[in-house]
Amino acid sequence: MKKMPMTSVTSGLGIEVLPDLYCYNVQIVNIAFIGNPQESSEFILVDAGMPDSHEKIIEAAKERFGENALCKAIILTHGHFDHVGALKGLLEVWDVPVYAHTAEKPFLNGESSYPPPNTDAEGLVAKMSSMFPRHSIDVSSNLRILPEDGSIPVLPGWRYIHTPGHTPGHISLFRDEDKALVAGDAFINVEQEKLYEVLTQKQEIHGPPQYFTVDWQAAWNSVKTLSELKPLLAVVGHGLPLADDELTTNLDRLARDFGATEIPENKK
Repeated sequence: MKKMPMTSVTSGLGIEVLPDLYCYNVQIVNIAFIGNPQESSEFILVDAGMPDSHEKIIEAAKERFGENALCKAIILTHGHFDHVGALKGLLEVWDVPVYAHTAEKPFLNGESSYPPPNTDAEGLVAKMSSMFPRHSIDVSSNLRILPEDGSIPVLPGWRYIHTPGHTPGHISLFRDEDKALVAGDAFINVEQEKLYEVLTQKQEIHGPPQYFTVDWQAAWNSVKTLSELKPLLAVVGHGLPLADDELTTNLDRLARDFGATEIPENKK
């Protein structure tokens, strides 16, 4: 994938959400490093950022875990271009397993492209979305399908939750012990359709980006599922992490009002 010129004021910002959960912003999207650098140089990467950003991600890993930083696996919340953009470049350096939900497989083995975007959704970014890559990538040789029981083989203590709607195989990661959530694009903390909000990263909880979401009822159900978990902190795909009352109150409101506030008029 060619490098995309979009960026934001938080590009390159890293936030230690927990000692073993680190959120790093790549232009307009967040990736997560799971692993405690005080205990080991090994880590798991969640999502793979924007196209042609692999060098920045590798450098961020070294800054976090040291020069001997060792990626053990990559877990994908889904396969949209801003979440897999650097994946092939990373795999040339880190030849590791890539875990994803079985329903996301066609978009990761070269078989299928994502549907065309909804350019009629409100906002300039939605109008621009026809220019965004939506073709499948092929990482078949590294791809591993996650078990049906919700476990993550390389990440004990965490489980994945199938949160479809934005894509058929979208997943979120949850740790019951401390109620930490990596939500991907199941919900986000910026109004992703509007260019000014993307550039400034104005905090505002929303459902998944409207232009690429394929099933709105499923997306609403996924938000309800995550709300019922009562997470205490969340790393989201777009926007700053959320925690405590700010997260629980706003996520409950989103789950309640989703039909009125999030679904584009031409999809109701």
